[in-house]
Amino acid sequence: MQIMCYSNITNIVFLGFQLFDNLNAPIFMLFLIIYCATLCGNFLIVILVSCSKNLHSPMYFFLTQLSISDILLISNIVPNLLVVILYHTNTISFTGCLFQFYLFGLLEILECLLLTVMSYDRYLAICNPLHYNVIMSGWFCVKLIIMSWLLSFVVVIIQLSQICQLHFCGPNIIDHFFCDFDPLLKLSCSDTSMLHKWILIKGFLVVIGPFIIIVVSYVYIAITILKIPSNTGRQKAFSTCSSHLTVVSLFYGTIIIVYVFPTRGQSLIMSKVLSLIYTVVTPLLNPIIYTLRNKDFKKAFRKFKCIV
Repeated sequence: MQIMCYSNITNIVFLGFQLFDNLNAPIFMLFLIIYCATLCGNFLIVILVSCSKNLHSPMYFFLTQLSISDILLISNIVPNLLVVILYHTNTISFTGCLFQFYLFGLLEILECLLLTVMSYDRYLAICNPLHYNVIMSGWFCVKLIIMSWLLSFVVVIIQLSQICQLHFCGPNIIDHFFCDFDPLLKLSCSDTSMLHKWILIKGFLVVIGPFIIIVVSYVYIAITILKIPSNTGRQKAFSTCSSHLTVVSLFYGTIIIVYVFPTRGQSLIMSKVLSLIYTVVTPLLNPIIYTLRNKDFKKAFRKFKCIV
C-alpha cells in the first residue's frame, strides 16, 4: 500500500522539555540508563524463555511478544528523546515523523491486544484449568499473536492514510518529544474534526474494548479465587495474576487519560509526563514486574548464569 501525503513541511522540529534546560546532563544520563536497562531486561526475558524448557508455556510465550513490543517501542522513542535533551531541539524529516508515528501507533495497539490475550490466558488457567492445555495449544497461541500484529497493522495503516489526506502547511514545530497524534495534527491547515472523531472511535475499539475484556476476565478470576477454600491456594492463584494486573493498571491508566478522555485544560508538561509513562517507564517496569517474584524466571536465570 502506497500512502502519499500533501505537505509543505520538509522537516519537523521537536522542542522536548524546555523547562529542564539546566538539568540536561543528569536527565540525559537518566534516560540513557533507562534505555539500556530496558533493552537488557526485555532481551533477557526473550533469551531465557527461548532457552529454558520450564518457561515454554503460553504465558511466557506471550510475555516474550510483550518484551519484543517494548524493545521496539522504546527504541522508536528514546533515541530521539536523548537528542532533544542533549541539544534542546531535534529535527527529523516529515516522512521520518510519520514513520515514527506509525511505529508508535502500531506498538501501542499491539500492547493493548497482548495484555488482553494474556488476561484471557490467566482466565483459562484459573477458571478452566482442565481444558487449558487443549485450548491454549501452541498453534492457537501463534494465531493469537499473528491476529494481534495484523489488527494493529491494519488499524494504524487506516489512521495514517487518513492523516495523509490532510494538507500540512506548518508551522513545523512540535512541542513534544515524539510524533504523537495531536501534536502532528496541529501542523495541518485542513479540517481535522472528522479525524478526531475517528480517533475517538478507534480509542474505544482498540483501547476500551480490550480493557473491558480484561476487566470481565478478572471479575471471573476473582470470583473463582474467592471460591478456593485454602488461603495458600488463593494466594498462589492471585500471585499468577498480580504482575499482569500491575502492568495493565499502569499502561491503561495513562493511555485512557491521554487518548480516550483527554482534558482540554491539560497542560503540555502533564501530557508529556503521561506520555513518558507508557512509552518509557512501562517498557522498563514490565520485565521487572514480571520477573522479580517469579520463581521460574529466577531458576532459569541461575541456569543461564552457569552456562554463560
